[in-house]
Amino acid sequence: MNVLDWIVIFTYLALLVGLAAFFTRRQKDAQDYYLASKKIKWWQSGASTMATQLGAISFVSAPAFVALKEGGGMKWLAYEFGVPLALIVVMMIIIPILHQKNYISIYEYLEDRFDTGARNLVSIFFQLGRGLATAVAVLAGGLILSTALSISVIQAILLVGVITVIYDVLGGIRVVILSDVLQMLIIVAGLIICGGMALSITGWEAAWNAMGAERTQILDFKHWGFTSEGTYAFWPMLFGGFFLYASYYGTDQSQVQRELSVGNLDDVRKSLLVNALGRFPLVLMYTVMGVFVGAVFIMPESLTHIGAALNMSASSVTDILKNDPDRMMPMFILSFLPHGVIGFIFVAIMAALMSSLDSGINSLSAVTMKDFYQKYFKPEATDRHYLWMSKFITFLWGTFCVVAAILFTIIGESTRQTTIVLINAIGSLLYGPILAAFLIGMLTKSVNGTSVKTGIIIGVLSNIFLWIFT
Repeated sequence: MNVLDWIVIFTYLALLVGLAAFFTRRQKDAQDYYLASKKIKWWQSGASTMATQLGAISFVSAPAFVALKEGGGMKWLAYEFGVPLALIVVMMIIIPILHQKNYISIYEYLEDRFDTGARNLVSIFFQLGRGLATAVAVLAGGLILSTALSISVIQAILLVGVITVIYDVLGGIRVVILSDVLQMLIIVAGLIICGGMALSITGWEAAWNAMGAERTQILDFKHWGFTSEGTYAFWPMLFGGFFLYASYYGTDQSQVQRELSVGNLDDVRKSLLVNALGRFPLVLMYTVMGVFVGAVFIMPESLTHIGAALNMSASSVTDILKNDPDRMMPMFILSFLPHGVIGFIFVAIMAALMSSLDSGINSLSAVTMKDFYQKYFKPEATDRHYLWMSKFITFLWGTFCVVAAILFTIIGESTRQTTIVLINAIGSLLYGPILAAFLIGMLTKSVNGTSVKTGIIIGVLSNIFLWIFT
């Protein structure tokens, strides 16, 4: 990293703040702040959704999983098999009903269909899960960025967190989506640059041969997911991925809010189609980049070059990667790319982290505002009051996520890992019952609020039991 790289990074950050400052003057009310008055283009919504899902962890950890991590390989792609099927359900059943209503919080539907208790229960579950998950995503991105930029984890979290909170508070969903589109372009460019550089070093055939058949295998039809060997097998990923992504795209405020910001249903379906068709090629780029970059670290001459570039021995490079495979991509970037381009690639990593944070805090703010503040504390107020309160709640959620991420860095390593595992499990525990609540409401007429609340609670408790005892 030199001055040119830092100029690239700070120019990008200044651009985001300037974009937010420009659009904040055009906001009239909370509807505009959270849904951009339904003027978002379908391709903007689609690109924004993909940018959010392909975060800093994907840019750095996915290639490391393919190349270095125990049990890893291109089987990472198995996560994607359920996406097209899930999006068919979302496009045909869930989104048409939600889009015809003028909802800001999608959990308003549960009150219309069942009762207030169902809405509040699911809304609280969402805020609990998304708030903690966003904090963990910020922490994970901060750990990666600190290695890349040679700064402390707390400094990395503050660098990205403060800027993201500023442009999110000022700009609302319109700037979140537009910045995500820009970030998507930067991420794709970063993938092409890194993958192309690695390929030029190794060559196609040499890279695949170096990684071996076990790491380049994509499909596993032999296992059913009941043992550790079958974790990424085809069938569990197809069925599990279907329910995970149907819930994620159809009942998670952070995703559906973008779809509700698009003007008409046909364009919403186009946006979802972008994800159905575009996700797999992007994840394929991540995994193929992992093969190419991983092969670079296997070749002795390349390993020697990396050691020299980083002022350490080749054996030290190998030892570091054994303990922390996620350092593979930062090491590669610093060793082989020219200054200026290094700054651009690290902007891509920052962009991936920011896209996860900005959508998280904006959606959390929308749910808190509509489901609790406006409903219980200030049911009748001016548009201007709700607009400024929306910004304030966004600031509070952004502060929570950044501070929580910093606290996770302060606690001991073993405690932090245990905490992260627990938080990451929350989404898996909640997604299925929440999806069931929406589908029951949309596909049946006889089920009442008491039944659906009981079902949600039993579903969550059953998932907890299975998680602990299987």
